[in-house]
Formats: sequence, structure tokens, C-alpha cells
Amino acid sequence: MEELAHPSPLVEGVNALLGPLGLHVPDYLVFCALITLIVGVVGVMVRSKLSVDNPGKLQIVLEDVTTFILTQLENAIGPGKGRKYIAICGGVFVFILLGNLMGQIPGLGAPTGNVNVPFGCALTVWLYYHWQGIKAQGLGSYLLHFAFPPGIPKALAPLMLPIELISHLSRVLSLTLRLFGNIFGEHLVVLIIASIVPFIAPLPIQMLGLIVGPLQAFIFMTLTAIYLSAAVAVDDHH
Repeated sequence: MEELAHPSPLVEGVNALLGPLGLHVPDYLVFCALITLIVGVVGVMVRSKLSVDNPGKLQIVLEDVTTFILTQLENAIGPGKGRKYIAICGGVFVFILLGNLMGQIPGLGAPTGNVNVPFGCALTVWLYYHWQGIKAQGLGSYLLHFAFPPGIPKALAPLMLPIELISHLSRVLSLTLRLFGNIFGEHLVVLIIASIVPFIAPLPIQMLGLIVGPLQAFIFMTLTAIYLSAAVAVDDHH
């Protein structure tokens, strides 16, 4: 894929600046840093112009996005409880959304098309929801969920424990491959078609990418909310 793709001027510029220091930054890290910079700049701009009586267009758009994310969280976790996790779920959604759509911009690329980025997001979510589960229930009670899932007879504990452990461990892999596979596959098809029939032929696939990108960000956020909901649910095991 790297042989088919054109080098990014941004990546080349960053590495030209860091070259004298003996550093070489992979393209996906440059794009991740760009997303962080964009979100930071937009956040500072909006914060300096926040207004209840006369909100700007950008503030209205961001409020709508926040309301949408909060609605999904409250549907998955419960009214009044989802707001607590808006930072992680909203951050994941915005980062993946921008990362997916960045691949549609000439001269840039989708960092989520590199397996390291989806894996990093998946591992962050995995560690976070386990941490929140332990905080909500205590270590002992949380670990009991692996052997005694709600609604399962206690006699099945020796069978359920390995099943639950494998299920939770596989979530990192499933989150990673779902996001990476969709984004990498879409861009690979575009590059192959563009190498054969440039300009017009790849456009339908790129238009499809404008749908796949937001959809994958939404799915990742929704699964994060579902995992959090299951982790922080308090059940009586006695």
C-alpha cells in the first residue's frame, strides 16, 4: 500500500525538520498529532467565545455533537450516568471520526488505516472500562463477574470463567480489526483503482468512505459505552 500511495508533504516536512536530530516520525503519528492540534485549537477558539445568549455557529455544531454523544451514552448506560463518561467516549468518537475522514483529504492520510492506531484506541478503552468497573464495584466484586455472570447458575463457574476471560481479551482484537479492516480496505481499493484508472474511477469508493468513516467512529463509541455499562453495573452476588 505504501508503494501505491503518494508521500504526504506534511510528513516529509516534519521529517525534514527532525532529520538533523536523527528522528524519523511515521506518517500515522504525524496525522495523529495533527488531529490533536486541530481539536486543541478548535477547543481554545470555542472556549474563548462561549455564549449562552448568542452562540456562534461553531458552538452550535459542537453542542449538537455533544448532545448526540450524550444521548447515546444515556441510552447505553442510563440517564444521569452516561454524562460521567462523555470525555472518553466523546474523545474516542471525535478522534476516530477525524482520523477516518482525514484519508479523504489530498496530501494527508487516515491514521486509523495503520493497525497501531486502532490497537491503541482499543487498548485504551479496554483498560478504561476495567478500571471504571473496579472503581464502581470494588476489585473483589468486579472479579466475581467473570466467574458468576448475572443470570448464570453458580455451578457453571468453572466453565464461565475461561469463557469470560477470553471474551474480554478478544474485545481488544475485535475493536482493532473492525476499525482497521474497514479503513485500510477502503483506502487500499481506492489506491488500486486510482493506479489503474485515475481521477474519476476512485470517486464512488471515496464517497463510500465518507459514510464508512463516521459509521465506524459511531460503532466504536457505541461499543465503548456498552462495555462501560456492563462494567459499572452493580449486581448482588450473595
